[in-house]
Amino acid sequence: MANRNSGLIAGGLIVLALLGGAGYIYTAPEFERTAPVIHSEEHIYWNRSEAIKINLSDDTGLRHFELVMSDGQNSLIVGQGDFDEGVKEQTLSLKYPQSKTLNPKATQLTLKVTASDKSFWEFLQGNKSEKVLNITVDSMRPDVNLLAHSYSMTQGGSALVVFQANDEKLDSLSIEAAGNTFKAQPYKKEGYYATLIAWPFDKQDFSARIVAIDAAKNRRIVEVPLYLKNHHYKISHIEATDKFIDGKITDLASANPEFATINNKIEKLKAVNETMRLSNEKLIHDLSRKVSSDLLQSWKINHFYPLKNGKKVASYGDERHYYYENKGNEVSLSYHVGYDLASTKMALIKTSNAGKVVFAGDNGIYGNMPMIDHGLGLYSLYGHCSQLLVNEGDEVKAGDDIANTGVTGLALGDHLHFGLLVQGVEVRPVEWFDKEWIRKNIDNVFAAADKIIDGK
Repeated sequence: MANRNSGLIAGGLIVLALLGGAGYIYTAPEFERTAPVIHSEEHIYWNRSEAIKINLSDDTGLRHFELVMSDGQNSLIVGQGDFDEGVKEQTLSLKYPQSKTLNPKATQLTLKVTASDKSFWEFLQGNKSEKVLNITVDSMRPDVNLLAHSYSMTQGGSALVVFQANDEKLDSLSIEAAGNTFKAQPYKKEGYYATLIAWPFDKQDFSARIVAIDAAKNRRIVEVPLYLKNHHYKISHIEATDKFIDGKITDLASANPEFATINNKIEKLKAVNETMRLSNEKLIHDLSRKVSSDLLQSWKINHFYPLKNGKKVASYGDERHYYYENKGNEVSLSYHVGYDLASTKMALIKTSNAGKVVFAGDNGIYGNMPMIDHGLGLYSLYGHCSQLLVNEGDEVKAGDDIANTGVTGLALGDHLHFGLLVQGVEVRPVEWFDKEWIRKNIDNVFAAADKIIDGK
């Protein structure tokens, strides 16, 4: 009887030990059962000159990887190896193999990616993941053809470019110019595009090039030949009087919690004229960078005439140096990126072109400011208004009343600050005031491109 009881006890202990061991295996971190993750698109377009990037990750730690490439007939190990202790994430970089095993003319390949981790699961072999990637080999660059463009361009001004771009897997298309990237909008038919571009007034040098990149990272670059004209913008030295600082500057600073506690006159001036200005301009730039991806059938723009009988008060592109008490004591610097017009007090402002109101409210130094999207990346704004007659989201027609002039924001007298932007870059309003400039640089360019596109 005693032997029987001892056997039962021993058997029970063995069962408990087995259960405990099984419990440990199923719960211990060393025996985790989560397989490594292979991060990659399942279909890759490859030009064979750039490396394929594959990211592996695992919570426990990566152990081993293997890469096997096949052309459908032959297979080749193109990469394998073990990972150092503690490596939980690794990016593999695969170049096209130099071996003659694979058919160099093959345009369809597969890549089998295998990865294991350092878990003790599967009898200490770890968890394993496999993923087969389909690869299309493409070494053909996109086709790009210039159809028509503005002949010349002035520093601070605008130009229009219409072109053709074709590729089975076109990934990105834009015009790079003076450090800015201008998005192209589809025009009339598939494969055709139109883009307004801008030359920042504060940059002496300028060049523009169409950049087309396909899914395989093949790149085509085409220069846009433009006759460039530099322009000298006015430099002004303005006295920052106590009346100016204690008046307008203090009013604007007091209304903003970020600047309300600044007591020093010069610091307050810089805070409003520089820091607040940059913040206000950022809002404008962000709003005006958007360009539709919809197919544009036509684009007609009228010359801008926002204020009847308006007289110029200040020009676009002025470089303004503020001094306190004497000219040798410069305390602030800013640029005037609009065109100021004045007529009568609270004069009616009209929009010259149809569009959508993308902003209508207070914008710091610009005061009450409506902003309108006219399509193709062209935006107009109207600063220092006394009252707004439109709301954000409104669709306006040419000739609609949108606001009244005023002295809101950083305005010392009743006037309109009128601004134009092309995809977030301020441009010369005087060009868009001019019917002849629009005819030569916009209407004629579209007409020349349309003859090619329509086959007439």
